[in-house]
Amino acid sequence: MSGVLPLKRLDPAAVLPTRAHPDDAGLDLYGLEDATLAPGEGALLRTGVAAAIPAGHVGLVCDRSSLARRGLKTAGGVIDAGYRGELGVVVWNLSREPQSVRRGERVAQLLVIPIATPAPAETAELGATPRGAGGFGSTGR
Repeated sequence: MSGVLPLKRLDPAAVLPTRAHPDDAGLDLYGLEDATLAPGEGALLRTGVAAAIPAGHVGLVCDRSSLARRGLKTAGGVIDAGYRGELGVVVWNLSREPQSVRRGERVAQLLVIPIATPAPAETAELGATPRGAGGFGSTGR
């Protein structure tokens, strides 16, 4: 990756993603519109921005701790390198109170991560490991 992420403003009111500190992992994504979510309600928050994720990378839309503290949790959030549409943020209100997000508020962060894209191949054996098929609490925690 060249160190530059091409971004396109799809709406004149959109705020382009920013990084608060040079060594922050994520770019802050900003909401384009006001939204209020009732307890248990989810919504797709628009950003008004598109990005050109580089080949060999993926964009991951992740929580901001300030919203998570209020009970707002992002869901999904994989942006493939070939996608050029608007970045959206799916948010669920896990709190017991209505939660509002204001236009221009930071609603999530975008991490751009290098990935491997191996070709899937069916096989009869996967090879043994100490863990094996243990999962979902198999270690007792």
